[in-house]
Amino acid sequence: MRIAILSRNRSLYSTKRLNHAARRRGHEVYVIDTLHVARQMGLLPKASGSRMPRRLPKVDAIIPRIGASITPQGVAVVRTFEVHGILTTASSEAIAQSRNKLESWQLMAHNGLPHPRTVLVSDPDELHSAIHEVSGPPAVLKILRGTQGRGVILAESVNIARTVLSILFRHGQDKVLVQEFIEEAEGKDRRLLIVDGRCVAAMERTAPEDDFRANLHRGATSRAITPDEQTEALAVRAAAVHGLGVAGVDIISSQRGPLLLEANSSPGLEGIESVTQVDVAREIVRYLERKGQAAGKLRNRR
Repeated sequence: MRIAILSRNRSLYSTKRLNHAARRRGHEVYVIDTLHVARQMGLLPKASGSRMPRRLPKVDAIIPRIGASITPQGVAVVRTFEVHGILTTASSEAIAQSRNKLESWQLMAHNGLPHPRTVLVSDPDELHSAIHEVSGPPAVLKILRGTQGRGVILAESVNIARTVLSILFRHGQDKVLVQEFIEEAEGKDRRLLIVDGRCVAAMERTAPEDDFRANLHRGATSRAITPDEQTEALAVRAAAVHGLGVAGVDIISSQRGPLLLEANSSPGLEGIESVTQVDVAREIVRYLERKGQAAGKLRNRR
């Protein structure tokens, strides 16, 4: 197959690993800047003083690596490829709804998936009742779009939460999620990498002493784990309801059992490959191959 990896930076670990894995399996691979594609497709204006990107190669499939900062443009690019019948490891709709924490929370709630108690706040006057509705304080405040722990704040009191909310609103946030703080998790969560309906790798992450967010980018430590059946089934279900064939699903332990935090459509591969020694990139490429084979069989029946 001719595969395009949509990435803003070809030197990123995940991009390099996917490129290498696809080439090793005999595919023709192109690494293309997502915003260059958007300009080529007319989805963005030409940058002032820059040359128009060269014509896009004809490809059979794409692997989108869409960063949070370019989600709208990235979603539009993936949608355009889909319209032309190009296979993708993540649909435009799945990327959009998994990236937006409100939409993701609504999906989980609608499908009865367990997650921390969550309330949407769009007015400062709603904050006090929202915090008590999630059994706080303390409570966690989250902006609707954010990755790697950015925009996630633990408020130890209502007064602190009010100050944080005021700052977020002044900086352009008009809606914020107020979420239950799971104290018994003790700063730990589990990241399960789901590919095509099964867990191919999993790790437990532990936050540094001065933080509650178990993000590797924020200094968390990690270890490889084999998740129990309940946790794995929950992660697989979360990926499915978000429409994601490839997902990094984050789960936290609580007295009520495992709870979902989020499903990531462009999970980083460096941390989980390093700690588990699993070739996740190869699993993603193999998933794309199976999609291609299934599409070919469908065309032959027609």
